Amino acid sequence: MSTTTETITLTASLKLTTQQDMSSPSHPPPKSQKQMTKAERREQQEAQRAAKAAAKTAPVQPKPGPSHGRNASIGGKGTTPPSGGTPKKSGKEPTTKPGKGEPKEALHPSSQLDETPRGLRIFSHFGTPKPPAITKGDIHPAVVRLGLQFAEFKITGANARCIAMLTAFKTVIQDYVTPRNNTLSRHLMTHLSPQITHLVSARPMSISMGNAIRQLKLDVSGSDIDLPEQDAKDTLCDTIDNYIRDRILLADQVIQETAGKKINDGDVILTYARSSVVEKSLLHAWESGKRFSVIVVDSRPMLEGKALLRSLTTASIPCTYLLLPSLPSVLPHTTTLFVGAHSLHANGAVFSRAGTAMVAMMAKSRNIPVVVCCETYKFAEGIRWDGVSKNELAPTPFPPSSTSNSDPHSLKPRPNLSILSPLYDLTPPSCITAVVTEVGIIPPSSISSIPGALGRTMIGA
Repeated sequence: MSTTTETITLTASLKLTTQQDMSSPSHPPPKSQKQMTKAERREQQEAQRAAKAAAKTAPVQPKPGPSHGRNASIGGKGTTPPSGGTPKKSGKEPTTKPGKGEPKEALHPSSQLDETPRGLRIFSHFGTPKPPAITKGDIHPAVVRLGLQFAEFKITGANARCIAMLTAFKTVIQDYVTPRNNTLSRHLMTHLSPQITHLVSARPMSISMGNAIRQLKLDVSGSDIDLPEQDAKDTLCDTIDNYIRDRILLADQVIQETAGKKINDGDVILTYARSSVVEKSLLHAWESGKRFSVIVVDSRPMLEGKALLRSLTTASIPCTYLLLPSLPSVLPHTTTLFVGAHSLHANGAVFSRAGTAMVAMMAKSRNIPVVVCCETYKFAEGIRWDGVSKNELAPTPFPPSSTSNSDPHSLKPRPNLSILSPLYDLTPPSCITAVVTEVGIIPPSSISSIPGALGRTMIGA
């Protein structure tokens, strides 16, 4: 009995000592949010953020079972749950368990998804072409087919994409039926808006497509409400045909005649990738009797120069084909550089295929004239200072539709390899000698005056 009494007395004294220690000034009770100063609250929030970040980055360790001294196997046989009943499950963790033979990381797929694109988060705003999985709204079959062609890069180039889009819109307009108590001029754009959204979801819209859509909206809103529906639709289709003819086809003819005058016998013309208007200019100059040679510089992943090379060699034009790293070896023999443009901005900068800026800068450093061939419907009133604020990524592998016939030397994505292939870059106006348009040859410093001279409604913003 004496031993039991001494034990109880000792336990009581220990509890009393503990209470005195907790109530002493050396162990003050935690302050509430109202009692804390701003600095203390800030320190507490920073400590909580650091603890959350450490908990996210910490590797998940398998918990040992209560009846075994070794780690419990994940997904294996003989796994015993921890004591205390069923373990608690958070709403963020997946409820599925990996099967036998699967890696431990399968329990936390979010960690793999976060670590893979971590090095490319700075380019996460770049547009990525993707086939639209679900068609939302009343999407015309012609637009669905065109969206797949855009996503699979079967239709490339600013002119080709714009013509294909306008041709599809002609089919949509002809099949459109105005609902009751509505007019075509007010309801047609409501019907065309889902079509445009579907195409943008397949691949980001180009400047030329945006300008054409603005012009189409203006024509639709200005259509006569007193015209019969079929006559109004025929008028809109004729307006689209006139836009394609005047702003693209005839503009290319004028540009190829103007650019052909800058090519002389014996010249060595350098061009990069493939531009439809540059290709037409070279073929027109050759057909007019001028004899020259062409150096085609190309780069991955699109390798568009191969199609240009095939077209020029078919016309018996002497050509040399090389990749971008070999460019310095041919610059001493070059007389003029001809390149195309995806868009041309108000400050004179050219937004074109990735690699154009490097070719133009190297040519300018050797005093080689840099001539840009561009239609006025590709002009944008905004200014661009770099190619990082807005761009587009090429799919991997490229092209996305052909996996068996892909280039065996091309890189393929791996768990520890992220492939970044921007499609465009920005060439500063200081590296451009002249811009050939259907309204003449103008310097880059005068680009901003062209939209006002032709009319804002024709150019777009």
